[in-house]
Amino acid sequence: MFFARAILAILLLLGRVDLHARDAWTDVSQSGVLRWGNDAEGGAPYIFHDPKNPDRLIGFEVEFAEALCARLGLRSEFVQNNWDLLVPVLGTGAKFDLIIAGLERTPENLGRLSMSRPYFAFGQQLVVRSNEVAVSSLEDLRGRAVGVLSASASQRLVERHGGVEVRIYQDNVNYFQDLEIGRIDAVLADSPIVEANLLLHPRLRKAGGALERGFYAVGVRPDDRELLQRVDQAISSLLAEGILQRIYARYGLWGPEQEALVGWRDDSGTVRQRVSVWREWRIYLPRLLRASVTTLWVTCGGMALAVVLGLVLVLGRLHGPGPMRWLVVAYIEVFRGTPLLLQIYFIYFGLAQQLGIQLSAGLAAVIALGLNYAANEAEHYRAGIQGVPAGQVDAGLALGMSRFLVLRRVVLPQALRLCLPSVTNDFIAMFKDSSIVSVIALVELTKEYQIRAIDTGDYIGLGLMTAGIYFILGYTASLGARHLERRLRHDPH
Repeated sequence: MFFARAILAILLLLGRVDLHARDAWTDVSQSGVLRWGNDAEGGAPYIFHDPKNPDRLIGFEVEFAEALCARLGLRSEFVQNNWDLLVPVLGTGAKFDLIIAGLERTPENLGRLSMSRPYFAFGQQLVVRSNEVAVSSLEDLRGRAVGVLSASASQRLVERHGGVEVRIYQDNVNYFQDLEIGRIDAVLADSPIVEANLLLHPRLRKAGGALERGFYAVGVRPDDRELLQRVDQAISSLLAEGILQRIYARYGLWGPEQEALVGWRDDSGTVRQRVSVWREWRIYLPRLLRASVTTLWVTCGGMALAVVLGLVLVLGRLHGPGPMRWLVVAYIEVFRGTPLLLQIYFIYFGLAQQLGIQLSAGLAAVIALGLNYAANEAEHYRAGIQGVPAGQVDAGLALGMSRFLVLRRVVLPQALRLCLPSVTNDFIAMFKDSSIVSVIALVELTKEYQIRAIDTGDYIGLGLMTAGIYFILGYTASLGARHLERRLRHDPH
């Protein structure tokens, strides 16, 4: 049975490979639908929900995609996907046929997929607070924090320049908010992103001119040559007939820089090849290890808070007055019943916007993880305390001990020993859950893996390295817990 299943899996895999080897234009032309990938969180002016009709997507890339599909005689179909994972997902051929999502025509991207002729020209623009009069370049920001979009040309430019603290965000909105309230010192972003956000943040300004020019292009799989050729022809005709100009003008984006699209020639030159992480492990392993330090201190800080707060909660629930018991139960149910991601957004962004409480990303991550896991720890402690025989409590009281002394000397030591495996399991789980703090620009181990995998195209090599680091962290925690269990045993054997 095992061998039969293995042979079937191989046949299915071979069939899938053959399917992917066929040019996508064949399937697209037969279905009459062109699926294009983008991220609806991209925001204005790229792609966003119409304020008058929240179910409708608008934006210059939405209109460009519709015009492109119409020119090809196809129906446009938008497919939602996380922006910085669009290129890897395109390679699987499972969700969409091409990418229209502000994808820069760079050597890094050209090394991973085929790209059309450009459909939009942009510049890298630096943004600072209006009272920052001495900043006009990245050199003026040496040693200071600069926000960039994950997996973007802005991120690569800042990392190449060096000398600044790079804060990586997953959307085009929150780094401008963090800049306005002073969490970071500058933002580097594409010019359309800057123009849209400056309208919403009047206390920000451009700093200097464009640092680097670039182009957006449609991304397709390397084997889809006919699809790429037809897309190139369609873009050329849309540009020649003034359709692109009319679309961009509606969003205030047509200007002198777009004239570069007319006479564009493919002079991309050297295409960056995929990097073997195994051969370059001396470069990438130290980066992963540095990121694992962030994972380690965020997890340890969050777990320390969870252990202490969980004990306070369970004591309040079991021995506190009526109102306190109700509040503790409400706390536990709310934090266990709502997503950790939502809690992180509330603590980091919500408190700053509504109450002016500006927490650093690291502190917000520790607090969010600690508050969330404290609800779980409280339930583990409750199970441990209720697992101690009631006769031992009665015996302690009969010997003249106070209830507090019985709780401290008799109940809690046994309860903590009983629930230690569950607490250890939560500690190991938090190592993995800490990856979610990357949404507030904290680069921990998983985020570093994602960034470097996108850069190199080597998801397997980096993935094995990252998994090995997580395993070492978790296994070390398990060994420490086992040692602590042995120390807490009363049995000398």
